[in-house]
Amino acid sequence: MSQNSQKKQRLFLVMGAFFLCNALIAEFIGVKIFSAEATLGLEPVNWNFFGNPLSFNMTAGVLLWPVVFIMTDLINEYFGMKGVRFFSYLTAGLIAYAFFMVSIAMNTTPAEFWKIKILEDGTLDMDIAYNAIFGQGLWIIIGSLVAFLLGQIIDVFVFHALKKRTGEKSIWLRATGSTLVSQLVDSFIVLFIAFFIGKLGTPDQWPLNLVLSVCLVNYIYKGVMAIVLTPLLYLAHGIIDRYLGKELSEEMREEAMKH
Repeated sequence: MSQNSQKKQRLFLVMGAFFLCNALIAEFIGVKIFSAEATLGLEPVNWNFFGNPLSFNMTAGVLLWPVVFIMTDLINEYFGMKGVRFFSYLTAGLIAYAFFMVSIAMNTTPAEFWKIKILEDGTLDMDIAYNAIFGQGLWIIIGSLVAFLLGQIIDVFVFHALKKRTGEKSIWLRATGSTLVSQLVDSFIVLFIAFFIGKLGTPDQWPLNLVLSVCLVNYIYKGVMAIVLTPLLYLAHGIIDRYLGKELSEEMREEAMKH
């Protein structure tokens, strides 16, 4: 195997592993809702969207999704649509598998010595806590997977459409532009499926105006992060180009546009 082939394979493996790892972690830590303003020591913004006063209360998963966006653009840049589709489908399958295995773990009988934890202010049922943290509704999982796959597919096409117009210039434009378009779809679909369609006719169904409001807050955050992390994208490009060498890097980017 030539040195260039080894470099390509290693780069593909490292990018894919980082992409998969961040997507999986984002899914599992996403059960926590945190206040961005309180975390930064700021007052809630209390913006009014569709009649709902909302602040930046978001799932912890948003901390890692911007990294996934960057990895999507980098894989797209060097390995094309086929590379992104491969890792997107693989990631979706592994996320589904992970939730299936978690559901099995949740239904096991807890050991008595582990079940109850003594705290200063009382006791904690560890089994209930475990199931509450890891147990996500079926519709949340479906919404997340559908939104992820659609977002990735849209990102790929927008990225390549912009690159055909700009060539090798304006990395920031194709990366940020593709993210802004794909995440507009992703941010709205996941909540519509999980909390509107999936809960239709039940007391847990979110009003449509609340779904739209929360979607908009999430999208604003993702859009801001896509712009803020642009320097990191350029840094990653520089590191990869130095690793590959100018000739191989150019060859791979040209080949990526054909696939």
